[in-house]
Amino acid sequence: MTPVEPGGDETVEATGPKSESVGVPAVTSALRLSVREMGVRRSLATLLKLNHADGFDCPSCAWPDPDPESRKLAEFCENGARAVAWEATRKLVGREFFAGHSVDELRSRSDMWLEEQGRLAEPMHLAPGAERYKPIPWDEAFRLVADRLRSMGHPDRAAFYTSGRASNEAAFVYQLMARRLGTNNLPDCSNMCHESSGAALSETIGIGKGCVSLQDIEDHADMIMVVGQNPGTCHPRMLTSLEKAKRRGASIIAVNPLPEAGLGRFRNPQTPRGLLGGGTVLADEHLAVRVNGDLALFAGLNKALVEIDARSGGVLDGEFIGRYCEGFDAARRAWQDLDWEVVETQSGISRGAICALAQRVASSRSVTVCWAMGLTQHKNAVATIREIVNFLLLRGNVGRPGAGPAPIRGHSNVQGDRTMGIWERMPDAFLDALGREFGFDPPREVGLDTVETIRAMRDGNIDVFFALGGNFVAATPDTEVTAAAMSKCSLTVHVATKLNRSHLYHGREALILPCLGRSERDVSETGEQFVTVEDSMSVVHASRGSIDPVSPMLRSEVAIVCSIAEKLFGADAGWADMARDYRIIRSHISRVVPGFHSFEERVGAPGGFVLPRPPADSRTFPTPTGKARFTVNSPSVPDVPEGHLLLQTVRSHDQFNTTVYGLADRYRGIAGGRRVVFVNKSDLQAAGLRDGDSVDIVSVWSDHERRAESFRAVEYPTPQGCAATYFPEANVLVPLDATADVSNTPVSKSIVVRLERSS
Repeated sequence: MTPVEPGGDETVEATGPKSESVGVPAVTSALRLSVREMGVRRSLATLLKLNHADGFDCPSCAWPDPDPESRKLAEFCENGARAVAWEATRKLVGREFFAGHSVDELRSRSDMWLEEQGRLAEPMHLAPGAERYKPIPWDEAFRLVADRLRSMGHPDRAAFYTSGRASNEAAFVYQLMARRLGTNNLPDCSNMCHESSGAALSETIGIGKGCVSLQDIEDHADMIMVVGQNPGTCHPRMLTSLEKAKRRGASIIAVNPLPEAGLGRFRNPQTPRGLLGGGTVLADEHLAVRVNGDLALFAGLNKALVEIDARSGGVLDGEFIGRYCEGFDAARRAWQDLDWEVVETQSGISRGAICALAQRVASSRSVTVCWAMGLTQHKNAVATIREIVNFLLLRGNVGRPGAGPAPIRGHSNVQGDRTMGIWERMPDAFLDALGREFGFDPPREVGLDTVETIRAMRDGNIDVFFALGGNFVAATPDTEVTAAAMSKCSLTVHVATKLNRSHLYHGREALILPCLGRSERDVSETGEQFVTVEDSMSVVHASRGSIDPVSPMLRSEVAIVCSIAEKLFGADAGWADMARDYRIIRSHISRVVPGFHSFEERVGAPGGFVLPRPPADSRTFPTPTGKARFTVNSPSVPDVPEGHLLLQTVRSHDQFNTTVYGLADRYRGIAGGRRVVFVNKSDLQAAGLRDGDSVDIVSVWSDHERRAESFRAVEYPTPQGCAATYFPEANVLVPLDATADVSNTPVSKSIVVRLERSS
């Protein structure tokens, strides 16, 4: 049976994109779902603690919180409220549910239906050859995992995947367990989203994170470029920060193939102007760049800045370039040699528009560039982000207020997980410190990332696949290949809050281990515990659940990992102590992870603390030469044959990652379904199609074609030659071997496809 999301009997209505966001519809949508899932009392107990210093961190995006004294009573957005309601629902999925539903039957259900059933209530086991999951005691489940790990022929026959929702404490003990076992196979969701950002930033400025604070955006930036990002859906609280910047005079430039309502008129529900007045128009300009045209656009901007400086001087920051940078001369020669026709053709933006924007940049002292997966999931993604760093370095826009690179992470602690060591290639300094702290020699061989893990499972080289959160089968590329690869494992283990598709495409034996949600109290033998997270801007702060667990059988992620590790390594290895008292984990972290000295004391302060960011803090660049690097990045785009389109995948407003809350995308004017493909009117006409036709999307790759059936064609203002459709339904179209150079990230934003009328 196909692992692709079932389409069902969708009747899609398309009314066209909207030009404004939030307002009363967002408030009513959030409250309706909250009350339906949690009830009034539970809604109040959670939402009034969400994103507060004495409460818990939103399980949705990683947008930073304001200073504690500046936070509103309702310090959450529509999608944050929905994420909490989805997690804190009162509905339970226990043994009765699994007794009544075979795995085969559940495969026929949509992901939305699976998660709508409620929270997983107790650990479940699928025996070899069984048709249904059955309950298993916790201790037996822990022993089973430990036995299977011990029986492998080599530690590298296990892979330990991590979702970005795991806390710092859980991530740290998780990577410790894997490395004590003897493997660096630690794939994570970063491999599929911002790996390209980390690779490009590490190479150019020496740190794989952004160098911008919330205050930089709200109080200091003269220009904010929002590139390949849809904040209205993916990071809605960012709109409040952009409104503050706009109202003090900053200019905002939107660079995206699709017009997005979130950068149009923002009706802030926390202000009278937003609810009753005209709201605030955020973007001063929208550049409708072609899909994957961003590298050419920024190369053109850099060429224009160099040309303006050559004519009139004073545009480039010569002092900054001479003192802090290297490689400028080679980069300048490349820009001088760049053909404007290439820039215009690849970007879809005219030379005049690019030069006009360059003039605006030249008159802006401090420029911030924000981006998300619209940039990171292309073959040339790393080169594109290197070119953005070039753009910032030219005018000294690193290391001063209001300026710098700002990759905006899409999951609540995906950045913190990497900081804690969830990476297949952690540097020797980290491994040395880890070994000293725990008295062992960590493995040094580079482990498997997400794509390499799928290949290894496909080839029969992984026995145990362990997932700490996430929906691996739905989130990863080449869905049918991934599902088949999972079936070759001896054991698959998923720590989760809700049932999802990954639990139904499993190894010969499978476990589902239900864990506490971010909103729930975590009480151990030593008292109530809290965890910590790191946001997109390197702020580390505490998170404390506010409600009782929905089931008494739930365990924390920390307790689950430590209990398995205790079975693996023995009762005298300190795992039980860490599970009982998270202060012990934080004490270990303080001696292993740079920037976490006096961890317990500093995280106790309201709002937490900021990790070091040398380029922002002191214009110190921890590259091999100690200087920021200009790089040469030749513009390139995929070869798209005649009659084909370049497809990007996007989120609907009614989802968070693979979690789908409903069948509507309010801002893009879609209702009643998700199997839609957004296409330019001219491209529809050229293919002999029209709005409303049912089409199959066929992706073209060197090995074979892949097909996603029965999508409604929607006429939409996307650049000619480009198209868009929803993730994760379109992941079946992404070839496993179609990955970004350097980062190996799947190219989910650059899929060459053709449309065929459905039979």
